[in-house]
Amino acid sequence: MSGLQPGAERRREEPSAPAPPASRFVLGLDVGSTVIRCHVYDRTARVRGSSAQKVENIYPQPGWVEIDPDSLWAQFVAVIKDAVKAAGVQMNQIVGLGISTQRATFITWDKKTGHHFHNFISWQDLRAAELVKSWNNSLIIKLLHGTCRVLHFFSRSKLMLTISRFRFTTQHVTLRLVWILQNLSKVQRAVEEDNCCFGTVDTWLLHKLTKGSSYATDYSNASTTGFFNPFEMCWSKLLATIVSIPISILPPVKDTSHNFGTVDEEIFGVPIPVVALVGDQQSAMFGECCFQTGDVKLTMGTGTFLDINTGNSPQHTNGGFYPLIGWKIGQEVVFLAEGNAGDTGTAIIWAQKLDLFTDAAETEKMALSLEDSEGVYFVPSFSGLQAPLNDPCACASFMGLKHSTSKFHLVRAILESIAFRNKQLYDMLQREIQIPITNIRADGGVCNNAFVMQMTSDLINENIDRPAHFDMSCLGAATLAGLAVGFWADKEELQKLRQSEMVFRPQKKCQEYKVNMENWVRAVKRSMNWYSKA
Repeated sequence: MSGLQPGAERRREEPSAPAPPASRFVLGLDVGSTVIRCHVYDRTARVRGSSAQKVENIYPQPGWVEIDPDSLWAQFVAVIKDAVKAAGVQMNQIVGLGISTQRATFITWDKKTGHHFHNFISWQDLRAAELVKSWNNSLIIKLLHGTCRVLHFFSRSKLMLTISRFRFTTQHVTLRLVWILQNLSKVQRAVEEDNCCFGTVDTWLLHKLTKGSSYATDYSNASTTGFFNPFEMCWSKLLATIVSIPISILPPVKDTSHNFGTVDEEIFGVPIPVVALVGDQQSAMFGECCFQTGDVKLTMGTGTFLDINTGNSPQHTNGGFYPLIGWKIGQEVVFLAEGNAGDTGTAIIWAQKLDLFTDAAETEKMALSLEDSEGVYFVPSFSGLQAPLNDPCACASFMGLKHSTSKFHLVRAILESIAFRNKQLYDMLQREIQIPITNIRADGGVCNNAFVMQMTSDLINENIDRPAHFDMSCLGAATLAGLAVGFWADKEELQKLRQSEMVFRPQKKCQEYKVNMENWVRAVKRSMNWYSKA
């Protein structure tokens, strides 16, 4: 979910000279699905030093995706130490720490001992696919939809309209947590004994950094779980009751830019304030300075995420775009609507593992060396298909293979599939969100691929601004932390610091892609329901 150039594992920036002793810095961390990255930022938002480590996902069964929490914690501490060392600064020069994290990846642990009950269950995990299917088809959900439609007719309540269209997905925490509660007896016992804590990655890291003295999440992360009510700004007692999730295990929800506590001195030698927790996509939105209603961010990292700033109120949609809280800073609450595709960078990394290329940077030239993919189409669905198709049982596939098909055709088909999914998401955005689009800004490692960027610009017929640096989740976390400690004065100052690398403008008419897009959609439909037990 973070900005990752596929294939990259570890990277540092060495400073040209040690920083003066009086200088102060903020840390921005992004704990993504494939990489943990830390940047040290100065007052000009320049990266003075950085470090990154690859996150190892665990696949215990087909469709299951987990992360070892102990390994993640060790890597988290290591990248901070390495980045500060690479910057040539001292820990006591760090005035604040901001943490951006992959969202909807969760863990539960023993409240008394702090020991976790299981690995992190990733947002990409499909173990709850059958639960999702059965709940969405259940009488309870049908009654809920019908009742809320009637209530909306009389009250015109946005909340009632949103609930009337609500559907569970595997990416929401909700039914994956229900699966854990149903299948792990030690978690069941801990809940009964009021000794269970639930947390997304941000909450777990805060708990570890403060050695258990702080237990909280922020509004952006909470709103992505699937059982948070963005209209009333609290955990949804209705949904929690329906699926039997005890509210008692959920953390308090705080502002995004907030003093969450101080890092225990034993970890880094000095106490460092933790002053921002934020979901990675909301962090990238903030880092891109998408502060105005109608601003759009297109992140192409592990997955693709298309977000639009909807202003100071959540938008009701037809179920394709999900209302989220972007950030809450004091009295200011900014809402987003988000649609996503699960497999973007993951598809490129998969192709690299098959030796279709050595470095992800090669894929652009490989695609441009051909006039077309010779009728080969790729469906990027290792973790199912998200909106507008919403099929967790879809399979990844190539279609249209021939004797003449080369690895160049396969690579081009993969890149084209990313652009086609971008087009699907953008069309859905225009259908569901009645807000004029002001700017479109891209980030994430895959936006480094000019072939994908140009094809996306052509397909949606819009200019797309690519920033000078792609690690927007790190920058967003750092700037939110910096605002909390007065490192930067306000968002206007941040806008002046933003740098654009180039703007992609439409060069072909969308109609020129019509036949290929239609054939790709046919391939997608044939990949659906592949893993269904029905």
